[in-house]
Amino acid sequence: MPETFLGDLSQVKLFDILSPLFSSKKTGKILVRGKEDGELYLELGNITHAKTSNAVGEYAFFTLMGLRFGKASFEPDEMALERTISASTEQLVLDWSFKKQEWDKVREIIPSLNTIFHLSVQKGPENKNVNAEQWNVLALCNGTKTVSEIAQTLNWDVFKTSKAIFQLVQSGLLERGEDRKPIKKKLVSEKFFPILETEMKKIMGPMALIIINDKLSQLGVTRDSLAQDEALSFVEALSEEISHDLKKKEFLGAMTDFLLGGKK
Repeated sequence: MPETFLGDLSQVKLFDILSPLFSSKKTGKILVRGKEDGELYLELGNITHAKTSNAVGEYAFFTLMGLRFGKASFEPDEMALERTISASTEQLVLDWSFKKQEWDKVREIIPSLNTIFHLSVQKGPENKNVNAEQWNVLALCNGTKTVSEIAQTLNWDVFKTSKAIFQLVQSGLLERGEDRKPIKKKLVSEKFFPILETEMKKIMGPMALIIINDKLSQLGVTRDSLAQDEALSFVEALSEEISHDLKKKEFLGAMTDFLLGGKK
């Protein structure tokens, strides 16, 4: 089924977008696209799975709830292949309301799970009250492990890990290093958009350029930032604008041949 645009997060909070879906017991996938991409899955109005580019479960949910920019859309009847959230949606939202202010402060110190911390060169733990759990974190903050890797090593959720690191930074025992840079995505080839425009114009005429640009905007990407591994899903999203089944099939066939043919 085609996506339904739900709203722009610069104008409306994600919670306000989700509330009607909760109350009407919808099943499907909420897509959030922007600087931070993510997905939320609902089953009869209950959140069963959440993920972002570098987190799953409650942490991903909290991250998405805190976004102030991006566009949200809904794909009805899409079911999650895994369940990463066991708490009820009511409890999850309640937890978010309690943690929001605290989480905003933590995010200022730890903007990404790829952030790295190391022991402060100015202060040592000998004159500080450090509990056993904090010692575990200190031992792993060696200037090479990311927040995500520390959480995995300790078998903690990332909120607990981030909170412990935040407290140690506040007490002067840890300092923030550089974020580990993610692997740079390979962008689509120079021929992708000219070929895409040609195929769309065959069907949509002069409206093709407007439709392509609107879809890019909805996805929170540009012609200069669309990655190769995002191209096929972008083409599929565009095809939903084509109402004629045969023409849609021809469009998808032409673009799939181009993408899978390894053309440069």
